[in-house]
Order: sequence, then structure tokens, then C-alpha cells
Amino acid sequence: MRPVLLLDVVGLTPGLLGAETPNLSKLARDGFAAPLGAVLPAVTCSAQATMLTGRPPRDHGIVGNGWYFRELSEVWLWRQSGTLIEGPKVWDEARRFDPSFTCANLFWWYNMNTTADMGVTPRPTYPADGRKLFGVYSYPHALGPELVGALGEFPFHTFWGPGAGIAASEWIARAAVHVIEKRRPTLTLAYLPHLDYDFQRYGASDTRARAEVRKIDAVAGELIDAARAAGAAVLVVSEYGILDARRPVHVNRAFREAGLLTALETPLGWELLDFGESRAFAVADHQVAHVYVKRPEDRPAVAKLLAEVPGVERVLDRRGQSEFGLDHARAGDLVAGSPITTGSTTRGRPTSLALSTSTASPATTRWSSSSIPTGRW
Repeated sequence: MRPVLLLDVVGLTPGLLGAETPNLSKLARDGFAAPLGAVLPAVTCSAQATMLTGRPPRDHGIVGNGWYFRELSEVWLWRQSGTLIEGPKVWDEARRFDPSFTCANLFWWYNMNTTADMGVTPRPTYPADGRKLFGVYSYPHALGPELVGALGEFPFHTFWGPGAGIAASEWIARAAVHVIEKRRPTLTLAYLPHLDYDFQRYGASDTRARAEVRKIDAVAGELIDAARAAGAAVLVVSEYGILDARRPVHVNRAFREAGLLTALETPLGWELLDFGESRAFAVADHQVAHVYVKRPEDRPAVAKLLAEVPGVERVLDRRGQSEFGLDHARAGDLVAGSPITTGSTTRGRPTSLALSTSTASPATTRWSSSSIPTGRW
């Protein structure tokens, strides 16, 4: 079986291909470029889970980058256990046809305790004395030290937070080249997050953000060239596009003003949202908010209140969520969505992109997304 590199270049859209992307544009000319419809919500965890399972969130259960765990009365974001994705993954299905199939997952999410053969994911260590030590988790466990020995420490501070920058994507790409050349997996998943950073810092139309497109094209180009030299086919995908947002939508402020949201004082003088005691609250993530309502009899009034919040375009109950493949038990009792020009940050839902060295139409592949509800209102 010919090996494949599945490369996730976050934020890549058809409109970004051109003079600033000579490497990605060459890939499109050699094979194909096609629009890739986004799921709802158009965020990393949901989009990746759909690509890995061929199913919408109603089936795989990843309804956002995080959600309210009702059994814990807590909101958890960016969890890492692979068991949270429900159903078989692409590598599970591939092994049914070829038991020798192997998969390396490099920084796609839910990448701990999975059924993939090898993987690396960002994971701090938390000693008992309260320190936080940055690093990576790997399986087999020897893979992480092997990569650090070859490439140096993973620059964790450039992966998240105020210092986020190109160094993280550069390290991940070099790690993917190392794994492809040394471990020879059948399928290599690699995740390059760089465009997320300045597109959200400054807005997608800002010249400072646009300057980063050439940087990620250079990083992707080196990885693509190495994969092709190793005989691999290359498929580049994107999870979503990013547009400028002009105003925030303050859903939880509306709930607090209506007496539905409860906060508690901390010893530091600021407040924490008390999820379990709140009658309604929102877990907002870019353009969508999952709204959890404690008492079923409150849902009609909460839905009415939501619809009146400036910037909320649509409110989905369970029946409405089913239209978008989002009707899973983890989803909010209601889901509120804003138009693409509003939201808590600049992430919107323009068409994302698929590029490949293959000359086959993406509609002919077994893992086609044609039956998956898209993320457009």
C-alpha cells in the first residue's frame, strides 16, 4: 500500500492560494484542489474528529473544543484521551483491509491512549510540588525522547499562548519528516497550526497576518517534498477558514443579567462561573455557543432570551441541531450561532480546502464528506 501524508494546514482557504503559497499551489497543480465543507462547529476538535471518522459530531461526540461534562458539573476544554472520539477511526477501518497498515499521529488532537500505532502530542507534566513542566507525550514512549534528541526540545511556548509562532509548526514538520523516514508508517497525520495565531491576533485581512501565509507555505513545502521523496502521496486539508469579526457576542452576560448564571467570589477578588448552580450558561467557542439549561422547563424562556441577544443569528434546539449533525448528548440543550462577521474572536466559516498529489476526485474516496451535514447556517 502506498504511504500517505495527511497534512492539516489550519486556516488554509482557496483564497490564500497564489503568489504567497508557491509550494501549496504547486501541489494543487500536480493533483487537485477542491473545497472542503466545514462541520458545525467549525473548530479544530470537531473538524478533525469528522475527518478521522467520516462522521458528524452526532456520531463521534466531539461537539466542540470542549463541553460541559454534566456528570462532573465542570467544563473541560482540549481534553486529550482518544477514547472521547466515539466510533472507529480511519486507521481502524484501514487495518480491516490490510493488517499491516500503520498510522503515526503527529499533533492531531485526542492523541493519547488511542488505537494508532505511534503518536506525539503536547503534554505538560505536573509534579506534586505544583510546577508545570512543558513537553510532549508520545507512544511508543521512546519516540518522544528520540525526536527531542534529533530535533531539540519541542518549543511548547510557541504552540499556545502569547508567544505562539512559527517555531512550533517547524518542529512538528521536522518531526513528521523524521517519522516518515525512520518509522515508515502507512499513514502519517501532521498538524501545522501556525495560521491560527496571527489571523486571530490581528484579523484575517491584516497585513501582519497575511505575511504569515508565506512562512507556513515554506514549512509545508519542506514536509511535502520529503514525503514525496519517500514515495508518499500527499493530501493537505484545512479545518476552517478565518474571517474578520467586528463585535463580540456576550451570551453569558445576558444570562447573568437575567438571573440565570451564578458566579462565586475567589480569594483573589475575581469571580468564577459556578456551572452546577447556574440555571443556564454558555460554553462559547468562536462562532458557536453550547448553552446548558439546568431545568427543562426553563428552555423555552432561555431560547427566547438567546434569540434577543444582539449578534445571535440562530438558536438550535435538539431538532434544529439534527439539521447540522450536532444532536449528541454532549451538545448544549440549545446551540446559539452568530453570523460570520461576529463572534468572540475572528474565526468564521468560509470554505476550507483540500489539496492532493492524487489525480482522483475527492468524491471517489471512501472517506468522502458528501454525506456529512456542513457547518453553514
